[in-house]
Amino acid sequence: MRLSRRRFTAATLGAAASSATWSAPLRTPRAATNETLTIRFGFASIGAGNRQFTGANPAATMHIGGYAEREFADQPGVKIAWYFFAGAGPAVNEALANGQLDFAQQGDLPSVVGRANGLRTRIIAGAAVNTPIYLAVVPGSDIKRVADLRGKSVGLRRGTNLHLAAAKVLAANGLTERDIKIVSLDLDATNAALAARTIDAAIGSNELFDLERQGLATIVYSTKGDDPAFSRQAAILVTESFERDHPDAVATLIRAHVRAAAWASDEANREALFEQWTKSGYSADSWRREYAGEPLAYRNSPLVDPWLIGQYQTQAAMARDYKLIRREVSVDGWFNPDYVNDAVRQLGDEKLWTARDANGRAIGA
Repeated sequence: MRLSRRRFTAATLGAAASSATWSAPLRTPRAATNETLTIRFGFASIGAGNRQFTGANPAATMHIGGYAEREFADQPGVKIAWYFFAGAGPAVNEALANGQLDFAQQGDLPSVVGRANGLRTRIIAGAAVNTPIYLAVVPGSDIKRVADLRGKSVGLRRGTNLHLAAAKVLAANGLTERDIKIVSLDLDATNAALAARTIDAAIGSNELFDLERQGLATIVYSTKGDDPAFSRQAAILVTESFERDHPDAVATLIRAHVRAAAWASDEANREALFEQWTKSGYSADSWRREYAGEPLAYRNSPLVDPWLIGQYQTQAAMARDYKLIRREVSVDGWFNPDYVNDAVRQLGDEKLWTARDANGRAIGA
């Protein structure tokens, strides 16, 4: 099912989709001849101040460290084009709908929305799994816990994988979205609004640590140490058409991703990893706090295991309940773990990551 931008935008998440923009024009051609191929990879995020970098996942390390380019080094006709989307997941969906991307690193909810609206993709690797969320408030606020948000204005980007993770946390604390005043803003705008005290609180990611360090916010809650189901998941997906036409290129790129994930999962590289991710515009200290108390391998796993698949199915059910999508979405046939599993075996990384079952229990390497 091929969707025009207008039809796709109308079908997806209202204001979140209509505000979606990409940070750079997508003008790169697919392939000029049989000997040349440009692989177009999009991130559903962008660095502070529109920097063309991101962090917090092994795909970011693959980009910053040049892993994909090295993996394709013996194929000079293959080029990689990287794109970063200020409009996050909804903007990535627009680009996919218009045939402007081949791969994307994207959160669970936007991927579910895309599938519900006819995007033909395959999820082939984990990327940014088990990601916590944080609640930050203005300094001196009377908000001390999640339950205190009733009636307050809260910055929260609708349509991203923050959205339903936040909904789970609200529900666990006796609240619904109707009990708060959601102000849907991108990350930079949310930070600015919180710093200016035009909103009472914000639900976001590690970028809130830099605000707290500057004395402009106080973080009062984190999902770290809480129910693992409150965390966010993201993955790498590929269009079905690209996978059909270029399966070897898919395998090569995912091998590069697994190499990057292995480096990012090595505790000996912890400080080097955080320093690398400062290219996104967020400080190394914010990454230290983000990953404090957690093994790097827990957050940088590329595995497509029952836990990841089950979390996407949960998000699909919630999206239907919250009327974010109009039809049921099944994960059957959507996930293909073969590329990652093959790369893990080829690179000898079988003991580096632990697969989990749908309830989050370890089921072996």
